[in-house]
Amino acid sequence: MPNTLNPLELIARHWQPSARFVRRAALATVVMAVIIVVTGGAVRLSQSGLGCSTWPKCTPDSLTPTAAMGINGIIEFSNRMLTYVLCAFVGLFIIAARARHPRRRSLTRLGWAQFWLVMSNAVIGGITVLSGLNPYIVGSHFLAATALLTVAVLSWKRASEGDEEPRDVVARPVRQLAWLLVAATAALTVIGTVVTGTGPHAGDAKKVHRIPLDWQEITQLHVDFVYIVVGLSVALWFTLRAVKAPAAARRMVLELFACIALQGVIGYVQYFMGLPELVIGFHMLGSALVWICVLRVALGLRDRGPLQEDEPDGPAPADAHEALDPQPAAASSR
Repeated sequence: MPNTLNPLELIARHWQPSARFVRRAALATVVMAVIIVVTGGAVRLSQSGLGCSTWPKCTPDSLTPTAAMGINGIIEFSNRMLTYVLCAFVGLFIIAARARHPRRRSLTRLGWAQFWLVMSNAVIGGITVLSGLNPYIVGSHFLAATALLTVAVLSWKRASEGDEEPRDVVARPVRQLAWLLVAATAALTVIGTVVTGTGPHAGDAKKVHRIPLDWQEITQLHVDFVYIVVGLSVALWFTLRAVKAPAAARRMVLELFACIALQGVIGYVQYFMGLPELVIGFHMLGSALVWICVLRVALGLRDRGPLQEDEPDGPAPADAHEALDPQPAAASSR
């Protein structure tokens, strides 16, 4: 009795994506993760967090927004629909990584990790609505989106490198400094989320519970961590120069500098202008870009060897078929 192949194995038999296609599919998940972060912020800043009054439906009697709900219902529902678009891109990456020969299990695992993060964040989003925009749930919703972005960046990096054992391209203390920078930036992101939970933009026009902390004090703590991140970035750049690290690593630190500088300008503008919604939206975009740059800096200080390039997309090679069907070819002629 022939073995039953699952759909991913069937696709792998008939389609062999190129290494470039897998990389682009991974990059697309990064872009979509950033879009989800920004559009989620747009929902809150436009006071559309309760545009749909319940979940998973938009209203108790309707799956989609009604005319009476106005623009807020459309914004909230559109953000929900983006989850399906995100799932499509993550699904494409999983399929491409699975069909790729030789099979790279690390890529498929990262793809499935993205999928489950999307599903869990959809549930958190539903709890956010059902809880009436509880600021702690809203904050966890953003942090889960940041976790998705983290795994997407890891997937993009792994799709661009080989499968050799990782080796440090700089001394271990330098890599430890880079990961300290990652930790400081993660703390900065968490504190920024708390700033949001204490600030005036709750996500809905009516009175919504806020985190009971002094907004100006927590904002000052956020600024303090900005200085810590800047200081660690400067220290890392000078260290990389001193140890004659590869030019690519130093260039990524300069890219991080550019993102931090732009984010700092946006931060001061939003503070002194009284927190205008559009500027806060750009600040959220900047937060995602800074996080991507920091992860690239840390991941760029180790090497797994070159990625084997190949021919453009086409049918799977014969040895890939044999790997899926271990029966010898002679058996089929009997």
